[in-house]
Amino acid sequence: MKGRESGMPDETYWTSFFDADVALEKLLGSRVDGNVIEFGCGYGSFTVPAARRATGSVTALDIEPEMVDSVRRKAAASNLTNIQVKVRDFAAHGTGVATASQAHAMIFNLLHLEQPVSLLREAYRTLQDGGVLSVIHWRSDIPTPRGPSLAIRPTPEQCREWMAVASFHAIESVDLQTCCPFHFGLLARR
Repeated sequence: MKGRESGMPDETYWTSFFDADVALEKLLGSRVDGNVIEFGCGYGSFTVPAARRATGSVTALDIEPEMVDSVRRKAAASNLTNIQVKVRDFAAHGTGVATASQAHAMIFNLLHLEQPVSLLREAYRTLQDGGVLSVIHWRSDIPTPRGPSLAIRPTPEQCREWMAVASFHAIESVDLQTCCPFHFGLLARR
């Protein structure tokens, strides 16, 4: 099921909104001991730098076959054998990964989808005890050059509420202004 206002702009334009390496340093740190799952990998802007940090595999999921192909090419070009990229409608069918198999879950620019709590519950299911969820989303308090309409953009407070409903705890804000000036960041634990 494709989400509301889905679709990706040109890759060069898209990557101009993020310094993915700096953002992941703030959200994942320099190393993730275990597996990482990425909901909606897009062009792989965060997939490749996450794979360099993970001691396990990075499962990158996207509903768009051309996005998956793009990430596969980038993984091969970077000699990253720990990236498993799949076409998957995770909003409708879940991730397909085992329960408690992931150390970190990434949900970036997706919580404007129709059922955000269901998505967060699936992330929770995939995480091992003590696993971490990172969320990035477009800010709604400033004009941004891209992103879903303001009417469906969640605020950080709304995301925190949804995360709590999905059973996450230790929810904290992460300042991303130096690397993602149009976004906010949150971390939470299973």
